[in-house]
Amino acid sequence: MGVVAWDALPRPVREIEHTWIELGDGTRLSARFWLPEDAEHSPVPAILEYLPYRKRDGTVGRDYDRQPYVAGHGYATVRVDIRGSGESDGILEDEYTRQELDDAVEVIAWLASRPWCSGAVGMTGISWGGFNALQVAALRPPALKAIVTLCSTDDRYADDVHYRGGCVLATDMLHWASSMLTWNARPPDPALLPDTWREVWLDRIERTPLYIERWLGHQRRDEYWKHGSVCEDYDAIQVPVYAVGGWADGYTNAVFRLLAGLSGPRKGLVGPWAHAFPDDALPGPSIGWLQECVRWWDQWLKGRDTGIMDEPMLRAYVLESVEPRPSYDVRAGRWAAEAVWPSPRIAAQRVPLELAAPLVHRPTQSLGTEAGVWCAQGQSADLAGDQRPDDALSACVDLDPLDEELELLGFPAVELDLEVDRPQALVCVRLCDIFPDGASALVTRGLLNLSHRESHEHPEPLEPGRRYPVRVELDSIAYAVPAGHRLRVAVSSTYWPWAWPSPEPVTLRVHGGTLELPLRPARPEDAELLEFAAPEHSPPLEKEQEGIAADGRSLRRDYATGRVEQHFDYDVGGTIRIVPIDLVSEDTNHSVYTIVEGDPLSAEFTIHAASRIGRGEWRAGAEVTASMRADREAFHVTTELTASENGQEVLSHRWEHRFPRDNV
Repeated sequence: MGVVAWDALPRPVREIEHTWIELGDGTRLSARFWLPEDAEHSPVPAILEYLPYRKRDGTVGRDYDRQPYVAGHGYATVRVDIRGSGESDGILEDEYTRQELDDAVEVIAWLASRPWCSGAVGMTGISWGGFNALQVAALRPPALKAIVTLCSTDDRYADDVHYRGGCVLATDMLHWASSMLTWNARPPDPALLPDTWREVWLDRIERTPLYIERWLGHQRRDEYWKHGSVCEDYDAIQVPVYAVGGWADGYTNAVFRLLAGLSGPRKGLVGPWAHAFPDDALPGPSIGWLQECVRWWDQWLKGRDTGIMDEPMLRAYVLESVEPRPSYDVRAGRWAAEAVWPSPRIAAQRVPLELAAPLVHRPTQSLGTEAGVWCAQGQSADLAGDQRPDDALSACVDLDPLDEELELLGFPAVELDLEVDRPQALVCVRLCDIFPDGASALVTRGLLNLSHRESHEHPEPLEPGRRYPVRVELDSIAYAVPAGHRLRVAVSSTYWPWAWPSPEPVTLRVHGGTLELPLRPARPEDAELLEFAAPEHSPPLEKEQEGIAADGRSLRRDYATGRVEQHFDYDVGGTIRIVPIDLVSEDTNHSVYTIVEGDPLSAEFTIHAASRIGRGEWRAGAEVTASMRADREAFHVTTELTASENGQEVLSHRWEHRFPRDNV
């Protein structure tokens, strides 16, 4: 990995560590800038990244790695904290509110009017910032000329931390709501708000709502979820879009939908990566992503023909068949390209699932122990491992060994003729690569709440014993299955802790079905077309690691009681000291997913998260403990928040909520 000093860049860079952007209603947003030293005399385009993750002590490390590098190629790179986050005024009411998007439109106009700005603005972001880049583009602010969106989605109901296939995403919904509550309860840095930081802090703790109220309060794909889902009107986005994802990430399906749905200039890139930037992501290989960004911005913000639009619309990393493990430093594979997407070169092959008798799946509530996490971060054990333990508990159909290699690119799907014995049920379908020695590697998977079989907006309970034709679309994938291997379709009515269990144990019968595979003929010239530069970065932030957070995933099974626990420790940075501002940042996050065999109503999720900042002997922050369980009629969520300063409690809240189950 190359490091390029600020003064060695094409245009030497200076930093404005903190400034205010004042909106029309008087709200001040906290901003940090990097821009060429001579920008006032030779104006440059601006590139906005707009997040709630605290520029001062949250994203500062990754910002230092990337923002100055792009700035040094002739841009003003701008990191703005959303209203109600970091040092910005106000309250962060929810994800992607209309207020958030309207504020962004104002910020873009403000940037375009600066004397150091050429009048052209781009927007970039990963995850939350990738979401709102798409959503702001759909509002068409005049100065916005192009966007880059990484690890995001065009459909907030289909591909986010809340629901998958109409199933409550147990791994992530309350976990994310609790994590955001913890971070929202961090105080602003007193160094920037010396007179008001405590007042601002306590006001936020008092007024910031629990996001889980809205998320579990809208269990169907209603107007709440349609807001901010740009798939509702792709034509609203007219600026060029570069969409990026990774096969280990939870959001990659949207890359393919955006390429198919948008009408303007667009490109897609999918690597082997988790939820991280392509220049520093696991599994590798990493690429020179910042160089790619500069080419994109030069094309659309400066009007230079960089040749980037002469290259294939889609570049994807085809995963090779390797021993299944929960983590990889580098994932074996090769780059492939398609000139357009959907590609006329890819054909759907339909393979009958031939059954001598109906497949019967009787539920094992802990099935899913080998699922890994929904949105991998590239940590020590967050990928799906060998699937044999879950396969043994599923209803499986194995195809014949392959005579030649099979390359997949796109969305596989499985059509099933099935029946269940309860009015509320779900189905999980996994596609696995079976090695000659029996090892089972996950290729892709899909979930479907069967009451949502016709519509996520208007679900209908099932009639027990009635046969239904059901189509389960699996997550997009690029994968090469070797000759001599088999494909396995594994079907189950449980998948904990991804999907919250149905209220009663469900026996599922499969009478037949079809596997649909997106077959891609390999092109030997791909390797020559798709060379990437090695990663380059700005010099890293000076910081000191003072404590290491736990990181990993473990399984505990009590054979006497049937209780199964999965423990997840998320490494969110541990304890570091940011040397230039002498600020300590502390984060921990531990989650437990529990279920008892035979009892879907025993499912429970608990989380303990803590987040603090400090300087010298001073420390202030918050801890959140939350839990979620369900009975036949409702979900029950309890949340406790305690804010403290120097070990003394300052404020505490306890919330208890009941959410009636709405066909889930």
